[in-house]
Amino acid sequence: MQEDRSTVLIVDDEVAVADLLEDALTLGGYQTLRAANGMEALRLVREQSPDLLLLDINMPLMNGFEVLERMRTKGIETPVLFLTARDDRDDEKHGLRLGADDYVTKPFGVEELILRVKAVLRRSKTEPEVVSTLIVGPIEINFDTRIVKVEDLEVNLSPTEFKLLAYLMQNKNRVLTKQQLLSNVWGINYDSETTVLDTYISYLRKKIDYQGYGLIKTVRGIGFQLKDPKSAA
Repeated sequence: MQEDRSTVLIVDDEVAVADLLEDALTLGGYQTLRAANGMEALRLVREQSPDLLLLDINMPLMNGFEVLERMRTKGIETPVLFLTARDDRDDEKHGLRLGADDYVTKPFGVEELILRVKAVLRRSKTEPEVVSTLIVGPIEINFDTRIVKVEDLEVNLSPTEFKLLAYLMQNKNRVLTKQQLLSNVWGINYDSETTVLDTYISYLRKKIDYQGYGLIKTVRGIGFQLKDPKSAA
C-alpha cells in the first residue's frame, strides 16, 4: 500500500480502459480521479492537484499532447505518463520533448504499468542533493536555484533532463550502464524495453553540447559517459 496515498488522474475516453486502470491503481493503494477528455483533465489538474497523470493521446476536444503542452506552458510540473495505442517513435519523442516523464504503448501489462507509476512518483519526490553547485567543463548546475548554464549562458531543462544531467555530472568520467541510469533517474529497476533514456540523451546533447565538445559519449553495448574536457586534456 502507498503510505502517502498518491492521487493519479486517469485521462482516457475509453471507459473500459479507464475502468481497468482505476481498478489496478486502487488495488495498488492509489487514489484516483478520472477525466474523459483534455478539457476536463485540465480542470481537475487545477482544482485537485493530482500527483500524476496517466494521459491518453487520442482523445476528443483536446489530445494528450495539447493537454501536456498547456500544463507545461502554465508552469504545472505534475508528472505525466503517456498512454497510447500508437507504436510510433515520432509520437514518443514529441511527448517527451513536451515534458512527459514516460511513455507506455497499449496494450500494456498492468504490473509493469504500476511499477512505472511508482517509479515516476518516487522520482518526482526525490529530495534535493546536498551539494549546491557542480561544474564539469563548460557546464554549471545549481541545485538550489535549479539553473543550468553552459559557458555562462542559461539553458532551459525539463525536470527529467535536469535530473539526468545531474546524475551524469555527479559521475563524470564514469561509464554508466543504461540500467544504472534508468534506475537512478527514472526509478526503473526492472527489465524494460523503454527508449526514454536514448531520447533524453539526445535532448541533452542538443542543449548542452551545441558547441560540439563531445561531452556525452555513447559507450556501445554499455551506456553513456559524461566526459570532462579538462580530464581528457
